[in-house]
Order: sequence, then structure tokens, then C-alpha cells
Amino acid sequence: MVLLTFALGLVALIIGAELLVRGASKLALTFGISPLVVGLTVVAFGTSAPEMAVSMKSALMGQADIAIGNVVGSNIFNVLFILGISALITPLVVDRQLIRQEVPIMVGASLLLLGVAWDGGVSRSEGLILAMLLAAYTVFLIVQSRRQLLGNGEFAHASGGAQSAAKSRLPLQIALIVIGLIMLVLGARWLVEAATTMAKHLGVSEMVIGLTVVAAGTSLPEVATSITAAIRGQRDIAVGNVVGSSVFNILGVLGLTALVAPTAIPVAPAMIAFDIPVMIAVAIACLPIFFTGKLIARWEGGMFFGLYVGYTLYLILAAQQHDALSTYGFVLGTIVLPLCALTVLVIAWREWQVRRGPQ
Repeated sequence: MVLLTFALGLVALIIGAELLVRGASKLALTFGISPLVVGLTVVAFGTSAPEMAVSMKSALMGQADIAIGNVVGSNIFNVLFILGISALITPLVVDRQLIRQEVPIMVGASLLLLGVAWDGGVSRSEGLILAMLLAAYTVFLIVQSRRQLLGNGEFAHASGGAQSAAKSRLPLQIALIVIGLIMLVLGARWLVEAATTMAKHLGVSEMVIGLTVVAAGTSLPEVATSITAAIRGQRDIAVGNVVGSSVFNILGVLGLTALVAPTAIPVAPAMIAFDIPVMIAVAIACLPIFFTGKLIARWEGGMFFGLYVGYTLYLILAAQQHDALSTYGFVLGTIVLPLCALTVLVIAWREWQVRRGPQ
């Protein structure tokens, strides 16, 4: 019954997110928002709605480790697993705006999370700051988009008919959003209850369950969106969805969760010492990889995927206090990770030298 409840929760989350994204995307078109901003906000936020529902439900039920673990684990999963798999399918072209603006914002949000969690908890006032930053970021994107659209008369003219058609279906769009939200709430309840029961039966901490099973489960909409986009050749969507979702997870999911939680959300020392720094390192790793040739090559995707497998295995060994943990941790920390970092930095340096040209 526990596995069935977990599966039903995942299905409800995926369907709910799909309905929410469809309704919200059409609603955005009605108000004349550009496709890029829709991808970075509506689609990214919509696919992160399961994380929002699960984290809020967990916080209200007093399961803080699942709430914070879901956010951190989802961001690690987004970059390493989703971008890794997508790049293995086809090399991902990276939009210039993502390199110059969105990825640095993702890195900044990751560093901010470490800052607010450093004292061992995320308070309601800190949650308000995070939520306000998300609102400011969204307004900035919309204003930036409107300015670009005003300078592109052809797009504005072409989208006029689509906006008129979207306005005629406004009730349907609102209905899809409402139904999607209801399914997200139900799916979150079933998923959190099942995950908590699984953790108790397996003797694994709620933090590990949140970082792995729940994080991967709630990220399934991002998986489906990015892989489908990569297969169809819409590679900028595959990357933009991951970056936008990661920003929303920190500023939106954690911020709003801290606002509704009855008390400050406690953050485990292990999370501050290990998992959040891993999330920051993963975000920073995107900068040189995205910079090199403005695409994520297949080998880089394979490296990302391999690192996620290594990270997950470390969590499992640590949860079981396995005898091989110390050896595995030594190899991972002193050989594998430095070698990956050195490889990326050398390639980024060569790319920068090529772009500078002869002096």
C-alpha cells in the first residue's frame, strides 16, 4: 500500500503539473508575454509546482528534513541528472541570455540559500525576503520581455491573433490551473506520507529520502519537459527549464514554505556542511561548461550524469554507515571531483584564449 500510495502521488503530481503548465502558458500568451519569459517563469515555475506542494506539506506536518532536502536535492538532480541525460541525447545549445544572466542568478540564489541556512534554520522573515526576490526577478523578466517585444513589431503583429484566440478560452485556462493545483495538493499529501513511511521502514533518514526519492519524484515534470525538448530540437527550452526551475526552487519553494511553516524550518548540520555546498558547486560548474562553445557536449552530459550517480551512491553509503564509505568518500573527494573540475577549467581556459585571439 505504501508503494501504491507513493506511485499515485507521483502520477497526481505529474498530471497536475502538466495541467497547470498548459493553463498558465495559455494565460501568459493572453497577456502578451514572450515565449522566452514563459519558459523561464510559467513553464519552469509550473514544473516546480510539485516541489512547492511537497515542501509546503512537509513543513506543515513538521517534516522539515523532507522540505529542505526536496529543494536542495531537486536542484542537484535538475543540473546533474536532467541536463546530463538531455545532453547525452543531443548536445544542448545554450542561449546567450542564460550564460550572461540566468545562470549567474542561479549561482547567486544558491549562495543565498547557504547564507540564510547558516544559522541552522530558515525563518519566516528570511522566507519573505526569498519570496520578494522571486517577485522582483519575475517582474524584471516581464519588463525586459516587454521592452524586447516593443522593439520587435513583427512578433507583436503575429501574436495578436493568438492572443485573441487565447482570450476566448480564458475560462478553460483558469479551469486547468485550478484542477492542476488540486491534483498537486493531493499528490503532495500522498507522496510525503508514503516517503515518510518508507524512511521509517528502511531505517533511512527523512533527509536522505528528501534528497533522493522525493527530489527525483517531484522533478519528473522537469525530466519530461527537458528530455522531450531535447528530442524535438528545442534545446534552449531544455536548458532554460532547468535553470528557471532551480531559481524558483530556492526563492519560491523555500521562501513560501518558510512563510507558511508554523516555526522556522530547521536545517540539519549535515545539509549545511555537505549537500548545500554540493548544490552550489553544481550551479557554479554550469558557468564554464555553458561558456565553452555555448553548448553542453555529450561528454559533459555524461560527466554530469556520472557525478549524480556518484553523489547518490555516497548518500546511500552514508545512510547505511557502510564500511566502504570512508574509501569511497576519499576517492570521490580527492580524485574524481578535482579531476572533473580541472578538466572543465582547462577547457574553459582554452576557449577563453581562443576568443581573445592573438594579442
